[in-house]
Amino acid sequence: MSPTASVSRIPTSFAEPSTATPPSPPVAAPDPDSAFQTIDRSTHAAIARWTGGLSPAAILLAFADWQLHLAASPGKQLALTHQAFVDTLRFAEAWVPRHPEFQPWSVVKAAPNDHRFADPDWELPAFNMMAQAFLLGEQWWHSATSGVHGLARPNAAIVDFALRQLLDTAAPSNFPLTNPEVLRTIMESGGGNFVSGLHNWLEDCKALFAGGKPGAASDFVIGKTVAATKGKVVYRNELIELIQYAPTTAVVRPEPVLIVPAWIMKYYILDLAPQDSLVRYLVDNGFTVFIISWKNPTSDDRNLSLEDYRKLGVEAAIEAVNEMVPKRPIHAAGYCLGGTLLAIEAARLGRVRPEALRSVTLLAAQTDFTEAGELTLFINESQVAFLEDMMWQRGVLDAGQMAGAFQMLRSNDLIWSRVVRDYLMGEREPLSDLMAWNADATRMPYRMHSEYLRQLFLNNDLAEGRYRADGVPVALSDLRMPMFVVGTQYDHVAPWRSTHKIHFLADAPITYVLASGGHNAGIVAPPTGEEGRSYQILARPVDGSYVGPEEWLKQALHVEGSWWTAWRDFLGSHSGEPVSPPPLGGSSRAAALDDAPGRYVLQC
Repeated sequence: MSPTASVSRIPTSFAEPSTATPPSPPVAAPDPDSAFQTIDRSTHAAIARWTGGLSPAAILLAFADWQLHLAASPGKQLALTHQAFVDTLRFAEAWVPRHPEFQPWSVVKAAPNDHRFADPDWELPAFNMMAQAFLLGEQWWHSATSGVHGLARPNAAIVDFALRQLLDTAAPSNFPLTNPEVLRTIMESGGGNFVSGLHNWLEDCKALFAGGKPGAASDFVIGKTVAATKGKVVYRNELIELIQYAPTTAVVRPEPVLIVPAWIMKYYILDLAPQDSLVRYLVDNGFTVFIISWKNPTSDDRNLSLEDYRKLGVEAAIEAVNEMVPKRPIHAAGYCLGGTLLAIEAARLGRVRPEALRSVTLLAAQTDFTEAGELTLFINESQVAFLEDMMWQRGVLDAGQMAGAFQMLRSNDLIWSRVVRDYLMGEREPLSDLMAWNADATRMPYRMHSEYLRQLFLNNDLAEGRYRADGVPVALSDLRMPMFVVGTQYDHVAPWRSTHKIHFLADAPITYVLASGGHNAGIVAPPTGEEGRSYQILARPVDGSYVGPEEWLKQALHVEGSWWTAWRDFLGSHSGEPVSPPPLGGSSRAAALDDAPGRYVLQC
């Protein structure tokens, strides 16, 4: 395998030409059903432009299910009436306090992760009462959408989510006259905050029309300030570039580390600025590191399948690393969807070539999708069919579509708090390397994304043994190599209780870590920098008993600091004695293709 070789499809064989002229094949009649289906798909794609990709049918069906069951539940209606009456009495009593001084948050208090009313000015009586009235209303509507007998759980979640989005728009924190922070800023600046806010808004509009990246993102240059760890592209095919990083230590562990990031993101989330780079951390601690950089697909790649991503991605990368560092098993690590695909390939290798991998690390990666968090709100038969029709027309799922879905999951933090800060208060939060990376989004090919949603999310084929690789069902019980699995405490994409299910799917010794933070910030957690990082860790031997999530929380050791150090120690304990670093690209290969970070990461 040469570094310039491309993995290509195997052509079908051709028979020798015959001397006799074969009869012309009959002309197939046009399929009227296909033509009618095209009309439906085009209609759905047109609707999707106005709904942001959300299926109106899915939302309307959920609301109809809720309203019909609520209408047929007089007991639930009485309970809601009683709750409203009691809340009104409690709220009225708070207006006439028994204590000489006003007691803020005496009726209800915002959740710890709700920062809308965290400023001390919200404890002023008038504003505090407005905030408490809003929070009581939120609680009541949540009660109205939960505990309705007979209401399907997915529909209840959709209704609760939709109502929460509507309520978030009406929060008193979103309006200048009802937000004490904004009023204070107006008095201090003489209204200058609105001038600054207008400037910020115009700047964002300009960035949106120019490609969607914030203006300050230009401070983070790929290959210079981010994705700057020294290395070479040592392999390339039509889907991936494989980067090998230059050693920074005199000796390295003999087993290489291969990192498989998700193609829903660009790989350099794991190679941000030097102080935040997981890649640099591994290299500086004596590991030979390879990472996959995925191509950003276009409509021409519409027919790439999930199996193509496995073969041209993970399998091709493992074969290339095996050639460049021969006779050495690999420490394979996968992040998010890349971890799911790695688990599939590792299970396949566990059956056909068990010596290929020394260990497997899964970072915020799911293998069972029955409890996949709020992301499942956008994944049911109606929604997936709607997305398929939208992608069928475009060939890809646009980056903005994915970003919008994730922003809605955390609208308070990612939408409304930014509106208040940037436009009403006229302030700008300094752009971090992680925020700049987050604005550098990618697309999803039509066929792959459809298969991913249907086979993994909707049908849970991987966990239930129906997913096929090379035409053979994948059994996660074939994962027998040591595993290091990381979940994050506030993950809305891959909830930690979902990632924890690997314990009853894999027949392997598992070290499970629960890190503080969310899906991205919990993984990008270097040992130096911000204080307050912590994690829990507990190892289960291969013959150990299953420990459920709640019991795990009680048993796991709590450690202050970054989980990166625990992973470094895990890799070290499953590695051989240090040796001289292997040459970039391997001794038997031609010169490397390009300097890191390569070409694919620069594709827009």
